[in-house]
Amino acid sequence: MKKIAFIFYLFVFQHVATAQIHEIGVFGGGSNFIGDVGSTTYINPNKWAYGFLYKWNKSPRHSWRFSYIETTLRNNDILSNDPSRKMRGYIMQNKINELSAGLEFNFLDFDLHQPDWQFTPYIYSGLSMFFLERDDKQKSFNIPMVVGAKTRLTEHLNIGFEIGARYTFTDNIDGSKPNNPKYVQYAFGNLNSNDWYVFSGFTLTYTFGQNPCFCNY
Repeated sequence: MKKIAFIFYLFVFQHVATAQIHEIGVFGGGSNFIGDVGSTTYINPNKWAYGFLYKWNKSPRHSWRFSYIETTLRNNDILSNDPSRKMRGYIMQNKINELSAGLEFNFLDFDLHQPDWQFTPYIYSGLSMFFLERDDKQKSFNIPMVVGAKTRLTEHLNIGFEIGARYTFTDNIDGSKPNNPKYVQYAFGNLNSNDWYVFSGFTLTYTFGQNPCFCNY
């Protein structure tokens, strides 16, 4: 995954000389899995998640956003409210490395070149590619659906809190729907419902770049 981080940094620094304002920073928080093993509680972080992000602010209301986040997804049937899962007793664990790109929309103007206090709720969505660190080294895609709020700490520092659900295009993060035909007989759970995972945590970004003209021409 070091290659992925290196490519991400190359992409970011290739754009820092442009005439728009930029943000680069980190994400830290937790993750939880929702699938065919363990608890189905929507927001229930039980493993650390961390990464970094870059935003290219095109106006006070929207930004192009790119991020890399990694975590270990873990769930246990014992934590479920479903008696049948508790009796089954399965445990799943899988490392995830995610690259995401999309649009962040602010509900209020968030102009970082204004001297006054700034605050806004926001949403983010786009498309993500993620890698599963099991023996089969799978990769798949998901649609991130993120809600959050952010504010200004100093002239160049911004802090935010967000919760982001990921609807994935696979039902095999927990191994419940094997891709290998030799193991199809071991499939279990709801085979018509794909897996989800959720990141909950804080972002801290540093703002830099020229003051853009948010004008209509």
